[in-house]
Order: sequence, then structure tokens, then C-alpha cells
Amino acid sequence: MKKKRLILVVSAVFICGLLGYFYKVFAVERPTVAVVLKESKSEYWSIMASGFEKGFKNFGVKGTIFTPDQNHEDQLSLLKKVLKEKPDALIFSPEDPPASIPILKEFKKEHIPVLIVDTEVNWSGQTSFIGTDNLSLGEKAGEVLSSMLQPGDKVALIGWISNDSVSDERIQGAKQAIDTVGMDTITEKIHYYDEDAKVIPLTAKLIKIHPDIKGFFASNDTMALEVLKYLNKKGLKMPVIGADGIIDMLKYVENGTLKGSIAQNPYDIGYISVENALKTIKGQEVEKKINSDVDIITSDNAKSKIEFIEGLKN
Repeated sequence: MKKKRLILVVSAVFICGLLGYFYKVFAVERPTVAVVLKESKSEYWSIMASGFEKGFKNFGVKGTIFTPDQNHEDQLSLLKKVLKEKPDALIFSPEDPPASIPILKEFKKEHIPVLIVDTEVNWSGQTSFIGTDNLSLGEKAGEVLSSMLQPGDKVALIGWISNDSVSDERIQGAKQAIDTVGMDTITEKIHYYDEDAKVIPLTAKLIKIHPDIKGFFASNDTMALEVLKYLNKKGLKMPVIGADGIIDMLKYVENGTLKGSIAQNPYDIGYISVENALKTIKGQEVEKKINSDVDIITSDNAKSKIEFIEGLKN
């Protein structure tokens, strides 16, 4: 009896040790992916972060998300710190694309693949870009806006001034689509960091100078919501098209205040980025440019989109 008990104890110890060994091997072999984003507080980036987290879980990746607002340092300093940790892959969304290139080249020297998301960088060394085709987004926004108006109508295009080309491309695309149907456009830009304070005064100025404006396109939802706030206060009803698909904008479509809008897919950007980071770590080829596409939001799909985003918070 004692001999059997001893055999059981020894077997149990052996099995536990074996399991511990395999756990350590598995833990060591899990690929590491560092994600460096612009920020984490806005809904858009929060949705994207959910996509990353889901990708980490589904693809067995040890991933960490870094943002300047969480780490209390500028993005380039944060990038240098991540480089020292030598992850197996980097996923990066630049605040200042040109300024980030020298550091990204250091990742390349260390044979760390770099996948760019959301905002493009004019650098041939990147493994892939995953994000929205902003020119196409603008074109679709212009088409949606013009479908609600008449040829000859005047619309305002509002963008932001920054170091990247995102807003410029969206405005360009919208203008092309609107010009095609014979409508007039007015373009105004404000500094990105001033948008919360400057959009309402800008909207008031545009309405005063051009009282015949019939609609607005804003190159992100934050600005579009500020335009709507002013128009609602003044009792003015006209279409306003945004770009990001955040909940507050979607609700305007759901309740009928707006007939439609455009929504990016930040969740898909995050998830697809992790999937492709793992592919390149394994030595597999990935596409140089992956378009995450946009959705045209109407009363038919606004509710389901809202439910999906709200479900990410649970």
C-alpha cells in the first residue's frame, strides 16, 4: 500500500514538473508585439484597442499597448523605450510621420518588422500599412452628402492642420465627389489641438459669411458633432457628415436627425494588425497595404453598429 502511494506521489510530482516545463516553453515562445498609438482616451482609439486585445487573445500573442497620454511622455520617447525592449514586431500609429522615420529605421536594423496603422508614413521600410484609404473615405462622404442635396448647392468642408495627410486626403476626396455633381465647396482648416474650441466659432463664421450653405463635411466625428451642436442650437437643419463612426454620431443617424454618415472600422484595424504582425514574425508574406474600408451608416445599420461598439465595453 505504501509502495503504491509512493508511486502515485512520484508520478504526480513528475507530471507537475512536466506541465511546468511545457508552460515555461510555451510562455517563452509566445511572440511579443508592442503597439504604440497616438492616444487612448477617445472612443475611436478605445475601439481600436479592443481589436488589438481580441487579436492578442485569438492569435496567442503577448501584446502591450503604449500611448503617450498613459505613459506621460511624448510619442517618440516612448518609441525609443519600446525599441530597447526588442519586441518581435511593432505596430505603430504616428503623430508626426516624418519625425518618426529615424527611429523606425532603428527597428529595421534590429530586424523588428514595423506595421503602420491608421496614419501612413512615407517610408519604404515598413512591412505593411493597415488602415483607411482616406481619399476613398472622403469620396464616399462626398457622395453621401451630395445625395442629400441638389446640384448648385454650397457645402462646407472642415479639416484640421497637422503633420499627417489624413485630413487633407479626406477633404480632397470629398471635394472631388462633390465637384463631380456640380456643387460648390468652401474649405476651412483648424489646428488639430484647437478643434474642440474652434469648430463652433468657425461654423458660426461660415454660416454668417455664406448663409446659403446647405451641408457640412467634417474630417472627423469630433468636429462633426461640434458643427451639429451649433446647428441644433440655432434651429438649422442640414446634413452633416463625419468620418469615424463613434456612438454619438451614430445615434444622430439612428434617431433620424441625420440621414447618413461614414464610419471607419478601428476595431478591424486593430485585429487585422495583430493577425499580420504574427504572420510576418513567422516569416510569412503580408500585403504592403491593407484597406480596412469604411461603412456607410444609415438608419438600417446604425443600431447594430452602436450595439457592437457598446458590447466592446462589457
